[in-house]
Amino acid sequence: MSVGIRHDDLRRRNRAMVISAVRRASQPSRTEIAATTGLSHSTISTISSDLIAEGILAEAKSNEPVSMKRGRPQVALTLEPRAASVVAVVLSLNSLSAAIIDYAGNTVVEETTRLVTEHMSGEALTDECVAMIRRLTESDDAAGGTVLRIAMAVQGITDAASRKLLWSPITRHDDIPFADRLEQEFGVPVTVENDCNMIAEALRWRDPSRYRDDFIAILLSHGIGMGLVIKGELFTGTQSSGAEFGHMIHRPDGALCRCGRRGCIEAYAGNYAIWRNARLGDENAEPLADLSDDDIRSLADAARDHDGPEREAFRKAGEAIGFGLGSMFALFDPAPLAFVGVGATAFDLMEPHVRAAIAKTAGGLHSKAISFDTEPNEVPLKREGAMMRALLHVDQEIFAAGSAPRRADADVA
Repeated sequence: MSVGIRHDDLRRRNRAMVISAVRRASQPSRTEIAATTGLSHSTISTISSDLIAEGILAEAKSNEPVSMKRGRPQVALTLEPRAASVVAVVLSLNSLSAAIIDYAGNTVVEETTRLVTEHMSGEALTDECVAMIRRLTESDDAAGGTVLRIAMAVQGITDAASRKLLWSPITRHDDIPFADRLEQEFGVPVTVENDCNMIAEALRWRDPSRYRDDFIAILLSHGIGMGLVIKGELFTGTQSSGAEFGHMIHRPDGALCRCGRRGCIEAYAGNYAIWRNARLGDENAEPLADLSDDDIRSLADAARDHDGPEREAFRKAGEAIGFGLGSMFALFDPAPLAFVGVGATAFDLMEPHVRAAIAKTAGGLHSKAISFDTEPNEVPLKREGAMMRALLHVDQEIFAAGSAPRRADADVA
């Protein structure tokens, strides 16, 4: 019996390695997969034949002329788009979007709507998610592979089990059990993930040469968030989703934050905080509920144009971020950083102050090794991260195990 179990485990592992190699590469040949995985050519041939027969992989069609060299020409393998579908949902401040994505990672159908999230109950937010997913799955454009997974990226703190939203500045309600409700409605596994963690997940698929073993993604938006990857693993806590960088204390008893506490990094570097300081507002005043991206770009233009409160506001933001990063780098070595969101469009105004603050800390001993990159559009990254979480579950937990569902068109000759 134990030999049989070991054989099944080996088969599953090998299938997972082949699927992963195809997903990571751009239409690799069997020879390239063998080089990547270390599996023998005969094993690759057997597994790929099985996966093609099951409708999980396909041989890529090529318009290139057939090689005139001796021997059999290399045939590239690709993911079969119709093998399955997943749903990626993104819930942020006053915004909800969802998309059905095929097994090859192509968006099949999508929808975005504006909500006033702060004034909605937890049940109403969940109802909106259910209604949007249902519209998408019942759309004529959604024909294709069976939906096997739903992944939701949410602005706020999620529980470590990825089941619910524990707390978020976008709503007054805590402990919203999104996963339980969505699983009840759609009958597939659901995960609820912190949106900054999903940004980090997307970055390592977009640019694995830069974002690989250790890196940090910081969201510069109305709020400040962080996705942290250490030794190739996304960091999460035992109780929650993990790195709440924006709510580390920058100045004890300082400016009022959206979380209700005082002195958080976000209370100086969030969009509302930059606006408040640029307009010489009271740091004890209730933070603005929302600001447009154009508002922040206008402030940045003014700061570039002349010295004044706008430039000072971005200096304070950069200083808060820098001291926070310096404290982190005192605990572990510096890593590549990506600043994401509309605030990244103004990072030129903050960067000198970020670096100056880091240099004043113990973490600044290696400040020359710190590298920054910026990505102003956060929404696609959140969706891509959720998409990859869902697709990797299908890869590893369903298809690698050899339990692929039968496609509706499988019997069509």
